[in-house]
Amino acid sequence: MKPMILRRDLALLALCLSSLLPAAWAQGNAPAYQFSPVNQYGINLTAAYWNPIISYVSAKSGVKLQLKLGRTSADTTSYVLAQEVEFIFSNHMFSPEREKLGWKVLARRLTPPVHGQILVPADSHITDLSQLQGKEVAFPGQEALIAYKFPAAQLMSRKVEFKTVFGGNMDGAFAQLFSGKVAAVGANSQLAEGFAKREGKKFRVLWSSPPLHDLALMASAKVPDSTQRAVAAAFIGMHKDPEGRAILEQASQQVGLGAEAYFISSDGAEYGAYRDFYRSAPAQLR
Repeated sequence: MKPMILRRDLALLALCLSSLLPAAWAQGNAPAYQFSPVNQYGINLTAAYWNPIISYVSAKSGVKLQLKLGRTSADTTSYVLAQEVEFIFSNHMFSPEREKLGWKVLARRLTPPVHGQILVPADSHITDLSQLQGKEVAFPGQEALIAYKFPAAQLMSRKVEFKTVFGGNMDGAFAQLFSGKVAAVGANSQLAEGFAKREGKKFRVLWSSPPLHDLALMASAKVPDSTQRAVAAAFIGMHKDPEGRAILEQASQQVGLGAEAYFISSDGAEYGAYRDFYRSAPAQLR
């Protein structure tokens, strides 16, 4: 029970810090920029991961960042499409239409390659994708590229008809799976590994995509270049500073990431596989 209590307390502390920082910054004249990372976990755990990081980046860069999260990953992406935020951590902007919006990749998180996967519990009787015919399959949400669009496209290509259930985020989809409400789940391998570590669950992998890069730190075209550079430098230099490295390691431990999960520079060229996906994906997934 102790790890669960710790995560809850840290999440509540992070949310409290998030509410206090804007009030403190309001005394200054510098504008605050909204930062919206994809809800990869439940909202409290997502906030607990990101708030210490953006607090550090704000202090180092001199650019005030505020966390803006929707209830679900789709809600958070709706803020991006409505141009209500200036910085994001996402892979939802690589379709041809969304690339026209001008979001620029500044950095990416250095992690082992991730895979889109279709998973069942380790003790499930299902051992082949064909056995999912007519069954319910859970996904985080309709915006999830790795965990929804890649797996759904695979099932469609194999002519496996399935019923889609959205869990709101990856943890929500896993909850549907282990409660027995769905037969399988579309997942991001990184998040599946983290969930397994945190919750002591085991999966059977029915399908796994080729390797993909982790999500991208991106800036809106409306953010001044000097501000973009300052924020990028703070993220990229974080692991080189003892204070920043400690924050990263603690945040990563909470969500089941390795200690090496820090940020490195990127110009977006690494995301060609995402762009390629949209060229051949079923129309309903584009």
